[in-house]
Amino acid sequence: MKILRLLWLGLVFPGLAYTADDAAKRWTQYEPSFKAFAEADLAKPPVKGGILFVGSSIFRQWKEVANQMAPLPVLNRAFGGSRTADQLARFDQLVPVYEPKVVVYYCGSNDLNAKPADAPEEIFARFRIFSERVQARDPATRLIYVTATRSPDRVARWEQVDHYNALARAYCAATPGRTFVDINPALVDSNGHPRLDLYVADKLHFHPPAYVAFTAILKPVLERVWAEANAQPVPAR
Repeated sequence: MKILRLLWLGLVFPGLAYTADDAAKRWTQYEPSFKAFAEADLAKPPVKGGILFVGSSIFRQWKEVANQMAPLPVLNRAFGGSRTADQLARFDQLVPVYEPKVVVYYCGSNDLNAKPADAPEEIFARFRIFSERVQARDPATRLIYVTATRSPDRVARWEQVDHYNALARAYCAATPGRTFVDINPALVDSNGHPRLDLYVADKLHFHPPAYVAFTAILKPVLERVWAEANAQPVPAR
């Protein structure tokens, strides 16, 4: 049984040196979030076949995303502090449950800030596995990758952020049903300097106006992808 568990950890957390104890702790860490999701689903069953937002706290704190993306049928199931490996570990509680036609993904920033930090190639590999699981569940499901942000609190890691985003951009360009959206232009002024007015004190998370700016970038793309998802399936690979 122990060998099977270790094999499972190797598949779920590729490139990340989680021990069985670490994985168990991280699983427990997010149980309150998934209990809250289950309670919300029970109180108001979500319509399946919509648009599912998944990822870490940048999405979790987007409180008005459903209203800002209306009338698109958006459901937010991001959980704060998560890494790309956590998205894989919780995949079965996220994607199959809601049967989305479109998945919008933001995750990877926390991997880059881990101790030790993961390499961009490792983080991208886990995003790719997530994407392939989406495709295996239903080849018609679209997936939108939203860029990891170049936050002022992590200037020293901007090169790694850019590398991770570049790998994801190339993958999306070469993969049917995958779309890359860059939100970083909304976070800088005309001189390319970070707009500190958009950030809260930690210089990582955002005030509401940042999400208004993200909406202006993401919503037109999401409207197009949603129309495509309802028109015809993605050709099989």
